[in-house]
Amino acid sequence: MANRERPLSPHLQVYRWQIQMVTSILHRATGVILSIGALLIAWALLSLAAGPEAWAQFTACARSPLGFLILFGWTWAFAYHLINGIRHLVQDAGYAYKVETFVRNGWISVIGSLVLTALIWIVAMMSRGGA
Repeated sequence: MANRERPLSPHLQVYRWQIQMVTSILHRATGVILSIGALLIAWALLSLAAGPEAWAQFTACARSPLGFLILFGWTWAFAYHLINGIRHLVQDAGYAYKVETFVRNGWISVIGSLVLTALIWIVAMMSRGGA
């Protein structure tokens, strides 16, 4: 009989969290968030087409604290998915497979997405006086 003290398959308790694991999980999660966010874009477009009253309802929802949080989170998901997707394209071309480069590019994806999100919101707030 096999020794039952060890896990039958690799488990998170066995592994130490690494940036490679985090970037993989975040890439999948942000893909789901972007899909859900597409429904919000559809709602915005339908509200815009439906007339001023529907648009006013949408903008009131988007400018609420919860709406702001959702829009900010969606912006970050977009920025992360974009930057990490570019990283994947570079790897698909056969580059950046050394462990040091892989780890560095993972951190660039995470930190770069935060910087890009901040820049997007700074420009949005400065150009219109508020989102």
